[in-house]
Amino acid sequence: MLSRFEEVGLINDSAFAGAWVESRHHGRGLARRALVQELRTKGVDATLIDEAVGQLDSEQEETTARELVARKLRATRGLDRDKRLRRLAGMLARKGYPQGMALRVVRQALEEEGEDTEFLADEEF
Repeated sequence: MLSRFEEVGLINDSAFAGAWVESRHHGRGLARRALVQELRTKGVDATLIDEAVGQLDSEQEETTARELVARKLRATRGLDRDKRLRRLAGMLARKGYPQGMALRVVRQALEEEGEDTEFLADEEF
């Protein structure tokens, strides 16, 4: 029966994976790493995952990370610099963003806000 569903296009893992990536990246801001993990959990084939996640490029992923930080930045005002860094970078890490990108994006956002980030370059969260 499943084979018949596939034949008539009712089951299409490729379309599912593409729609999942589109929805979860734009809706929740998830990075490639988190999307790959979710699709694996759903039982999608690795080659289809690679194709679907290939829709996202590094530039698009970084833009989304910046948008996420910008939305959360206001809620961290009044906290000390280190706590802000940990919260914002931790939020990006939970969404699957690489540590280097997360720290860079957060540091730039804090600098734009006038925060002294001279000592944040080598810190880890």
